Amino acid sequence: MGYPKAYVDFLMYFHGNRDYFECHEVLEEYWKEADPKNRTSHWVGLIQLAVGFYHYRRGNLAGAERTLNKALKNIEKNQKAMVRLGIDAGKLQEMLLDTARHISQGQPYHSINIPLTDDSLIEKVQSRCEENGYSWCSPSDLANSELIHRHSLRDRSGVIAERNDALRKKRG
Repeated sequence: MGYPKAYVDFLMYFHGNRDYFECHEVLEEYWKEADPKNRTSHWVGLIQLAVGFYHYRRGNLAGAERTLNKALKNIEKNQKAMVRLGIDAGKLQEMLLDTARHISQGQPYHSINIPLTDDSLIEKVQSRCEENGYSWCSPSDLANSELIHRHSLRDRSGVIAERNDALRKKRG
């Protein structure tokens, strides 16, 4: 089966270097092009999954719990789409429930691997990881503050300029 490149990249970042911020970025861009009005899209659920783990790793337990619960509801609603993406939706739901329980108990972050069922997809993602120097399914590097605090370290000048431009146009 052919999978969108953005999805393969999402999986590469999720399982390779655990760059959940980049997971969010690549899949959000794809979702906005493919189906931006569908807020309940399976793509949104996967984005929420990455954002939830980003918050969890940073110690934002309330944000992690809230976001992962949204992801869980989305995945429950979109099980068929998840299966088409080579994901064992039932197993992923169990993992998210387990993670939500750990968060509510204040337990420290731990990496998970999305349970993939398509061997050709796994091979493709492993190959992408290797091409980029990432170790497939290795745990997150908790000493890498650049990775952990990525959102606060990025250059937002383009986003700010876009918002200011939109505001100017709105005001006439």
